[in-house]
Amino acid sequence: MSLEKMIALHPDVAGNVNAELATAARHAMLCTLFCTSCADACIAEDMDMTQCIRTCLDCADICAATSRMAVRRAGQNIAMLRAQVETCIRACEFCAEECDKHDHDHCKLCATMCRECADDCRKALPTIQ
Repeated sequence: MSLEKMIALHPDVAGNVNAELATAARHAMLCTLFCTSCADACIAEDMDMTQCIRTCLDCADICAATSRMAVRRAGQNIAMLRAQVETCIRACEFCAEECDKHDHDHCKLCATMCRECADDCRKALPTIQ
């Protein structure tokens, strides 16, 4: 399955798929799952992981909203989409910083995914016009 193909089929796209934004949407969706899984694993740890759980769940929610907004093509709200992508970048940075504080493999993997998502959102940001 191709997200780019799905976006290209939208009547309002007219060939302007914006591959960078589609990639950011895909990674934001994956980041949602990684952060949710990390938060769940943190619950099972034998130490207080409250802040990591909260940060991961907040990041998951922001990434989920970002992925949904990034694939919408009917009408335009460029300012809101740019603000959401910028928020996603910051949320992923916060989550990676929090996960880096812990020596759990799930936290390390989550931090890596958050950094990848933030990087893809940074690449997409200039294309949102």
